[in-house]
Amino acid sequence: MATVSMDVEVGRDDKKKGFYQDLVLAYKTLGVVFGGLVTSPLYVYPSMNLTNPTEEDYLGIYSIMFWTLTLIGVIKYICIALNADDHGEGGTFAMYSLLCQHANIGILPSKKIYIEEEDLVSTHPAVTRRPSRLRRFIERSIVARRLLLLTAILGMCMLIGDGILTPAISVLSAIDGLRGPFPSVSKPVVEALSAAILIGLFLLQKYGTSKVSFIFSPIMAVWTFTTPIIGIYSIWRYYPGIFKALSPHYIVMFFITNQKRGWQLLGAEAMFADLGHFSKRSIQIAFLTSIYPSLVLTYAGQTAYLINNVNDFSDGFYKFVPRPVYWPMFVIATLAAIVASQSLISATFSVIKQSVALDYFPRVKVVHTSRNKEGEVYSPETNYILMLFCVGAILGFGDGKNIGNAFGVVVIMVMLITTILLSLVMLIIWDTHVVLVALYFVPFLILEGTYVSAVCTKILKGGWMPFAVSLLLALIMFGWYYGRQRKAEYEMANKVTLERLGELLAGPDVHRIPGLCFFYSNMQDWLTPVLAHYIRNLRSLHKVTIFLTLRYLLVAKVDAKDRVAIRRLGPNGVYGCTIQYGYADPLDSEEDELTGLVVGALRDYITEEEEEVALLEEAREAGVVHVRGKMRFHIGKDTGFFDRILLGFYEFLHSTCRSALPALGIPLQQRVEIGMLYKA
Repeated sequence: MATVSMDVEVGRDDKKKGFYQDLVLAYKTLGVVFGGLVTSPLYVYPSMNLTNPTEEDYLGIYSIMFWTLTLIGVIKYICIALNADDHGEGGTFAMYSLLCQHANIGILPSKKIYIEEEDLVSTHPAVTRRPSRLRRFIERSIVARRLLLLTAILGMCMLIGDGILTPAISVLSAIDGLRGPFPSVSKPVVEALSAAILIGLFLLQKYGTSKVSFIFSPIMAVWTFTTPIIGIYSIWRYYPGIFKALSPHYIVMFFITNQKRGWQLLGAEAMFADLGHFSKRSIQIAFLTSIYPSLVLTYAGQTAYLINNVNDFSDGFYKFVPRPVYWPMFVIATLAAIVASQSLISATFSVIKQSVALDYFPRVKVVHTSRNKEGEVYSPETNYILMLFCVGAILGFGDGKNIGNAFGVVVIMVMLITTILLSLVMLIIWDTHVVLVALYFVPFLILEGTYVSAVCTKILKGGWMPFAVSLLLALIMFGWYYGRQRKAEYEMANKVTLERLGELLAGPDVHRIPGLCFFYSNMQDWLTPVLAHYIRNLRSLHKVTIFLTLRYLLVAKVDAKDRVAIRRLGPNGVYGCTIQYGYADPLDSEEDELTGLVVGALRDYITEEEEEVALLEEAREAGVVHVRGKMRFHIGKDTGFFDRILLGFYEFLHSTCRSALPALGIPLQQRVEIGMLYKA
């Protein structure tokens, strides 16, 4: 009985500890996950194109805000979408990645993210249950698979557009508070200050958010808990009956009264919460206990003030702040806008990392800035391009209304794409009954489809910007995808099997030369066609050749015993080696360390074969060489026009992006690159 009692006490302690950790994480989410959502009161009312609004108009607008936040924020994201994460990653491309892992619907045959439990060779997890009809249809239809990919690409591109516009509109709206007490401060001054703040924020990204994230949550906590207090004061002072607007009756009356104009106002009120790198429970606790009630009360307070001051909507946030706390709220709002900007910038880095890892985006440098959090990354190229776009948005648009129009387009499109992909996740992965999926899909499709139709009217008023950015990014991704697909098709058709390797080495004029060769390859099930090209032209292969594959696992560090996996590939002295590493494992070790690691593992593998051990030591003494193959398209005069354009674009991207293999500290004199051209 004592043992049972002890087990119960331990279980209780674990639950208490788990709950405490969730509370701590919930507190931290305030500064990372919900930044863009919780600062929306800064710019929602100022972004609306209102004309002579009445009390009934404001009641209808607040009702729309409340039900949008409740249906999309609480029901869709917090209750449903949080379950559709890919190893802690959230968003549209994460859901696409999840679908690819559970069904054969990816376009490219290879994938570069693996989980720890996967088999060393398999790149697709086993699915035991009978595939659904929808899954079989998508797997068989290349058109459906391409449409699904393009949908995910569009969602990713729109999220990057969000990463451009949220920092711009948040900081610009916060700094615009200077113009209340100081009317002499001009708009160009506000724009210049906003641009300077954002430039400083982007320049700090390389240091990672871990070093400064401890101040994010206190700032957002102060913002989250002070704005509803002001909201309550405003409700009490200006319009105590504001919560009667929770009745959907006011939404109906709003559209009956305003008709087309009311429909066109939709979009600025749309809100959503990004998924982040926290536990599901912590995000739910944070949203339901602080974010949701804070926004409900803050918007209620703003609306109560505006009902009594109907023409102050262009500065709907600062005007409802009482004079005695104006400057403290200005400081808090500015800091909150900066933190909100950081959360969207971090989300953009995350989605770029997902795309690069899945091989759907040109390789850019991705640095893990935390040794404890896999999701905390930084991309220098992405960072500076985002900075240019953000500053350009502020200086180009200037007026917060135009940025608000563009922002509305981005947010609504991401929401609609999320609804579509989440429905597929329900059907294909969760095996949800089609009736339940329909109960989710149809209402949200109608709701968000209405929003989309409204924001499309704002394309000429600033909404064109995210479409232009998204189109550019989509062209880059499609060009890269097309080139990678053609390359994968060639590699599949010309792969070197172990039997083929034996035939090549058996040739009378092929010699096994002294030395140890590391031949790099990212192919798991077969050998790269570059190998056949290498042997045919050089008529040789080193006496000991190790085909080396670097493999990225979704863990912080890989244990030493699991770091290296060796297998014999048939011909004498030819081996396959996979080095597995986590996101916190250094990959810039010295060449001697890498060689020693692999040779040590190989020696343990062949320890009972004295002849092979002697051959290995002799080869290492003779010299070490590292060979990397490069396969490029040859675009000749007879290449079709479509291929000439797209493959030429791919070659340009390929020549400017980073190498697929990280720098391993290998001396230049030991590096050999083998180029191979094949006809497009």
